[in-house]
Amino acid sequence: MDTKGTLPEVFTAEERQILERHFSNATDDVFVITTPNQVDRGALMSRYSRSSKSMRRIFLDEFLHDENRGQEFYERVLMEYGDDSVAELGLVQVAVEGLSNIAVKKIEDRRIGLSFLEKSSRYVSWAAKTDGKFAYYRGADIMESRYDKLYESSCDASFEVYSKNIDPMKKYIRETHPIEEYSFHDSESNREVPFSKLRAESDIKSARRIYNSTTNAQALDVLRGLLPASTTTNVGVAGNGRAFEYLISVLKSSSLCEERDLGDRIATELQRVMGPFVKRAKGRYGEMLQEYLDGLSNEAGKYHIRPKKVPGQTIQLVESESEHRALDMIVSGLLYPQSGQTFGSVLEAVGRLPHAKKSEIMGSFAGLRQNRRHRPPRAFELASYTFDVVSNFGIFRDIHRHRILTMQRQRLTTHHGFDMPSEMGSVGCDRDFRECMQKTQETFSRMEEAIPDQAQYVVNFAFNYPYMIQINLRELCHLVELRTLPQGHPDYRLVAQQMYQDVKKVHPTLSGIIKFADMSGYDLGRMDSEKRSEGKRKNSYLPSGADAGPDPKD
Repeated sequence: MDTKGTLPEVFTAEERQILERHFSNATDDVFVITTPNQVDRGALMSRYSRSSKSMRRIFLDEFLHDENRGQEFYERVLMEYGDDSVAELGLVQVAVEGLSNIAVKKIEDRRIGLSFLEKSSRYVSWAAKTDGKFAYYRGADIMESRYDKLYESSCDASFEVYSKNIDPMKKYIRETHPIEEYSFHDSESNREVPFSKLRAESDIKSARRIYNSTTNAQALDVLRGLLPASTTTNVGVAGNGRAFEYLISVLKSSSLCEERDLGDRIATELQRVMGPFVKRAKGRYGEMLQEYLDGLSNEAGKYHIRPKKVPGQTIQLVESESEHRALDMIVSGLLYPQSGQTFGSVLEAVGRLPHAKKSEIMGSFAGLRQNRRHRPPRAFELASYTFDVVSNFGIFRDIHRHRILTMQRQRLTTHHGFDMPSEMGSVGCDRDFRECMQKTQETFSRMEEAIPDQAQYVVNFAFNYPYMIQINLRELCHLVELRTLPQGHPDYRLVAQQMYQDVKKVHPTLSGIIKFADMSGYDLGRMDSEKRSEGKRKNSYLPSGADAGPDPKD
């Protein structure tokens, strides 16, 4: 059956030959823009909306023989008319390497228009040295201060304790969770059997690969709290020109040299491939935005409140509306699209229904979900919750990845204590761990007096960090079901489980939409995920050690 509304434009043989170098095809009315110039791609889409011509005809008539056409078009639209939306039509991928965990969190604070993929602390060890030095930030704002030796000594101590305990921690985990306790796929019987029952050499090698990868990740999970926030990492950022323009201004308004420098360098590189998109960030427009961002920070600093002392690790639901009201809103949202009525009239009608009927309606929609990838409909965004979270900084780094929520956070300090995994005592490094944290606290205290923002770099992932989250029920469902998966980090699994339990207490009916929360505890929770990856690896190009699944990486 032909579902096309109109036939695609017909081009000459010569035109088709040209177009096939810049588009995925020259004959169908669905095609991908492949022309290599980023600016031309975005300019084509924007020009397309203001012309009766087809896009490929616009390209042939206006862009093919004019190398500056896209550049001139964007500069006119963006600079003269201020039409910011067209800046979203330019897409680019940027890699930033060797930045600290302070700077990468500033980049990843941006919620809309950018996507990130960061080097994992679960699969990559930071024990290696380059030219005799551990991989942490050594910017001039610290190394040219009077705290340089103290800072290096503290960071080096953190890395030394981390590095020397990797092998003992792996040994401990493998001794307490021996491979013989687990089952693996047997190719002869095509089922899971205990390790001791495996006969084929390939099955034995596969099982050991799964087991070693799982226990290695477990060891690095336990030890990551020793890493300081100065630890350098790599991040890939994909996004549109408008989001990058704002990111550049945010970075350039920072009090930290590293972040201001990153703003300049990202702008320089983007200027090479999508200049008009980021041009304003370096001009008066960008300067005014940076002044505004500075003003926000300075204004907040004028007001001093006297709150109670922040507790140790805690997850507390501090605000939610009554379930009666939230249930009315969500049920109305579920019924509204098919009602043919205004939302207000639907809400009024739902309000008159007995609670049992509203619960039945809600439950019927929840019953349609067969797995966690069946996202609840948008009606579930009509109820929201506010949480106070105090967790170690390592947990924050994981929860921070969720962007369809409101998160506000504070400066990283040592003021709220630290979290030491029980395994540290089991391998006999609890004393080293505490001494490392004490050294960090002393260094931070001295640096904080003169350079509080730079003092953040020395703080270890194990230190507790306060932040708040406001989240709607739809996104909470996604967060809880994703972050309680067995292969998730044990620390953030506990946070997600507690959030779910708190919501279940205040909204027992509505929380029924969260159907796939895993409330169990696991010794080697990553094992099943590694088995799935190994199965995919055997049937694909993935090398040994690569993660083939869509599971959380950190």
